[in-house]
Amino acid sequence: MQKENTRHGEQLFPFQQYMTSLSALYPRVSPHWHEEAEWTLITEGEGICQIQLSSFPIREGDFVFIPPAMLHSIYVKEGGFLRSETYVFHLNFLGIQSADVCSVRYLTPLQNQGIIPPFVIHSDHPAYEQLSQIFSRVQEACRGAAPGYELILKAELLLLISALIPYCRKEASPADKDTEQTKKLKTVLEYIDAHLEEDLSIQQLAGLCYFSEYHFMRFFKKYVGLSCLTYIKNLRLEKAASLLMKGGCSTLEISLSAGFHNLSYFHREFKKRYGVTPKEYADIAHMQ
Repeated sequence: MQKENTRHGEQLFPFQQYMTSLSALYPRVSPHWHEEAEWTLITEGEGICQIQLSSFPIREGDFVFIPPAMLHSIYVKEGGFLRSETYVFHLNFLGIQSADVCSVRYLTPLQNQGIIPPFVIHSDHPAYEQLSQIFSRVQEACRGAAPGYELILKAELLLLISALIPYCRKEASPADKDTEQTKKLKTVLEYIDAHLEEDLSIQQLAGLCYFSEYHFMRFFKKYVGLSCLTYIKNLRLEKAASLLMKGGCSTLEISLSAGFHNLSYFHREFKKRYGVTPKEYADIAHMQ
């Protein structure tokens, strides 16, 4: 998934909690972006977080804050693992549409990337202790879900933004928030996602960026962390796994829907990635 169209939470309550585990079996969350902000605590292990075109080492205890619409991914190195707890929320929930000073001075600039908060907050950061306390209260509110807990979450997330504001940097040209390189990468990722069932060539994708094939392959590997062909194969395998979990289609139909036009190759790569055949994977998923 590149630009996520998934709704995080509900229309009136755009807030969602996620638990993520990365390991050799599932080593990365592919580059993507969405309209919501994202706040994560790394609960175990270590890895690399890529935000826009910059990479940040992350480890247990770190907080990661992703503003809306920023391209981001996370992965672990070979043999590594990482677990995290994430809260994804739309700034509508905090009142960005209100015509007040909070919206005008803070929420709207954050939404439009006119102000940029620190992306990774380590334990030695001045705001770390305050963020830890806020995160704990958010966890407690989510666990209990008592009447009125939505108000607690709204208040705590506003406190989160207020804690980050003193450490934000201002961007001189919010309208030009995406660098040319980021725009090119987003264009390629969106195209791959929209044409995953089709044959995709390096020549074709390089043309979207007006790059030579050689320059494109180096560009993609540098900013995504995988070769373009490996990225496409992994995305197809993830789509196939998702379809197998839903059921209702044959293995051949799923193979074609995911962009694999050679069934034996699909079986071989799927087993290499997930340790079981597609049929075994579907059987396990339907037993749970």
